[in-house]
Amino acid sequence: MTAVPGSTEMTEPLCFAGAVACTRGAGALGLTLAGRDAAGQPLTVAFAAPAPTALPAQLHDACVAPAAAGTYRIRGADGEWLFAAPPAHVHRDVGAAFYRAIPPRPVPLAKRLFWRAVLGLAGSRSGMALLRTLRGSS
Repeated sequence: MTAVPGSTEMTEPLCFAGAVACTRGAGALGLTLAGRDAAGQPLTVAFAAPAPTALPAQLHDACVAPAAAGTYRIRGADGEWLFAAPPAHVHRDVGAAFYRAIPPRPVPLAKRLFWRAVLGLAGSRSGMALLRTLRGSS
């Protein structure tokens, strides 16, 4: 977890593994870092402040950490950048954890048999003709 519940402050460093895309924006989000964390899950950190001028378009193995009040440090294999920004927006993909916690519902036997029959019929010319006839009669 990167923040204390109820807080918007980043309390510990966020580290990317591999390539990190640095996108500059003209709107509310002036800098967005997107890549993958050490577990291989997508990770995005967005700042509502302009990007440091010397920051390249891509970093490698970068870490983002709070340096002081309202200041962040981006440290990567290519260098280190310090800049002022309001609290960061951190986005993680929780889909994998969600689907591990809630297993899929088993498909009812009648539905499986229905689709097996339909797909079996669709695999032959005579079956397709029968399906067309049944479809036209309803």
